[in-house]
Amino acid sequence: MRLLVVNVNTTESMTASIGAQAAAVAAPGTEIVPLTPAFGAESVEGNYESYLAAVAVMEAVRTYPGSFDAVIQAGYGEHGREGLQELLDVPVVDITEAAATTAMFLGHRYSVVTTLDRTVPLIEDRLKLAGLLDRCASVRASGMSVLELEQDPQAAVEAIAREAGRAVADDRAEVICLGCGGMAGLTEMVVERTGVPVVDGVASAVTIAESLVRMGLSTSKIRTYAPPRPKAFRAWPPSP
Repeated sequence: MRLLVVNVNTTESMTASIGAQAAAVAAPGTEIVPLTPAFGAESVEGNYESYLAAVAVMEAVRTYPGSFDAVIQAGYGEHGREGLQELLDVPVVDITEAAATTAMFLGHRYSVVTTLDRTVPLIEDRLKLAGLLDRCASVRASGMSVLELEQDPQAAVEAIAREAGRAVADDRAEVICLGCGGMAGLTEMVVERTGVPVVDGVASAVTIAESLVRMGLSTSKIRTYAPPRPKAFRAWPPSP
């Protein structure tokens, strides 16, 4: 089984970290292929960057030269999953939805701890669109930018753990979701600080994608995610 794990930003080191987290939980025989978009922002932290990332991710997958069994979109609260589902005949799993779905098996209500406050509405909208917001106690911002997660890991852990603790104490959350692909690998440290289950979206998405492939299931093509209709596009795809 081969899974494409696509970073939404263009920071190669973050792609490598996401790929390593995916590989750590993948079953024997599952090949993880991390992909970085050819264009876009070095970190995705707003609507403009998110819409651009959606196109970049679709292009990265569309132009991948080999075969694959499923795709994981490794961006929290980002746009584009629906487009991938139209394009592909294999399962597509978004880490935002994968983390929330997993969390709901573990407790009554969950909270998300993410990066900057400006990303909170994007995550709330993605959860609402997926029908997952009712069980969400809160979406809290750590105040750390995406790139700061790599530049100062210790400060990142402190900020994330602090907000996770507040989510448990003040918002009555019973499970914490790490709200950024760049937080992959921080699970154990946050568990130690909060005492509740902590869900990483990348790990959740890998296990869900594997299960869908093994069951022979993929996206319904009858209405919402039917393939795009054949038509002419001006100046698309872009020239290399």
